[in-house]
Amino acid sequence: MSVVAIVGRPNVGKSTLFNRILGQRKAIVDDFPGVTRDRHYAEVTRFDKTFTLIDTGGFEPVSEERLLIQMREQSQLAVEEADIILFVMDARQGLTPSDIEVAAMLRHFPKPVLYVVNKVDGDNLEGAAGEFYALGADELHTISAEHGRGVPDLIDAVLALLPDGPANPGSQDEVRLAVIGRPNVGKSSLVNRLLGYERVVANPLAGTTRDSVDTPFIYNHKRYVLIDTAGIRRKGKVSQKLEKFSVIQALKGMDRAHVVLVVIDAEEGITDQDLTVAGYAFEKGRAVILVVNKWDTVEKDNSTMNKYLENLKISFKFLSFAPVVFVSALTGQRVAKIMSEVEKVAAEFDKRIPTPTLNKILGEAEKSHQPPVYQGKRLKFFYMTQVSTRPPTFVVFVNKAEGVHFSYQRYLSNKLREAFGFEGVPLRVIYKDREREG
Repeated sequence: MSVVAIVGRPNVGKSTLFNRILGQRKAIVDDFPGVTRDRHYAEVTRFDKTFTLIDTGGFEPVSEERLLIQMREQSQLAVEEADIILFVMDARQGLTPSDIEVAAMLRHFPKPVLYVVNKVDGDNLEGAAGEFYALGADELHTISAEHGRGVPDLIDAVLALLPDGPANPGSQDEVRLAVIGRPNVGKSSLVNRLLGYERVVANPLAGTTRDSVDTPFIYNHKRYVLIDTAGIRRKGKVSQKLEKFSVIQALKGMDRAHVVLVVIDAEEGITDQDLTVAGYAFEKGRAVILVVNKWDTVEKDNSTMNKYLENLKISFKFLSFAPVVFVSALTGQRVAKIMSEVEKVAAEFDKRIPTPTLNKILGEAEKSHQPPVYQGKRLKFFYMTQVSTRPPTFVVFVNKAEGVHFSYQRYLSNKLREAFGFEGVPLRVIYKDREREG
């Protein structure tokens, strides 16, 4: 999936433009520099072409003392990782030295850059925006991200630059695995063990793997492709913006994967970054296996594994369906167990349940636990059907879809798991209105 990054100085309206393109208020927007703190990656699916959109506001410095240097760094990272750059400037503030600095850097990269002049809320600012042509841009996109002016034309320009169809569709018969996790958790060593030879250079220094490396292999007569992605950097090792931008490689790997191996360092334990990475895998609807590496280095007694498992289940409660494998990539201990789990999870990912069987389970679930009352009337479920796999996705037709409370949705999902397994895979259950006939 192509990556479109929004770059520019603080407070030029990057997050507002992010929300406008996304079509929802995902980023927090406020009228002072540096307000964007959390991750801001989103799949944009509402147009003819799908792409990943990145708001680089989260990479802006807290302090303005080294503003130019840090802004140049985050912009360069965006250029290196993204396929298309939206370089946003502020019409009200005019052309600044910082804008000129970034534009000079952008010219050294053979990637399309769209020069966007934001906050053009009227014709008077439209004329004033002409000074930005001094950057050497062939075309300026004058917009108001806040009011939507000019944004449809900008989106059309982005879509025209995106490739047609999936960039890497692969074969329907193959299963693609992404190995993700923080740097130095042993991903490359694990890849080498899985493949049986030194395919990827393993180095004890964090951040050795720069790009994704795809390797096809055969296991039990079935074709697999293993994607080894760059790691996610730890806080304290590099600046906040660098750490966050390294997530992009993991996202790219997950875009093309079916099964995601989330590798955790047994010595360091579970970190916030581990949870963030796994959260992306869950949001993208990927099958997940938690791989606890370096298990050979942990001092153990009879209860060590059970305690660790309990801690994992608490921390990764949104992945309660994911199997856990304890391994040592260094010694090879239990590494063979990973592929047997991958086989099972991949089969669950492709599982399809006949509609009559689903409706039997739905009926039994209703008898065991009545649907909630909504607006004075008890909800009526008509039928359920599976509409797709990878991940298994179901549609439940009900008289008032908005009345199905989250707790009842979770109850029905649990009933599907009880009846059909689906170990290691997320379930998508969509509720739709259907008026009662007659």
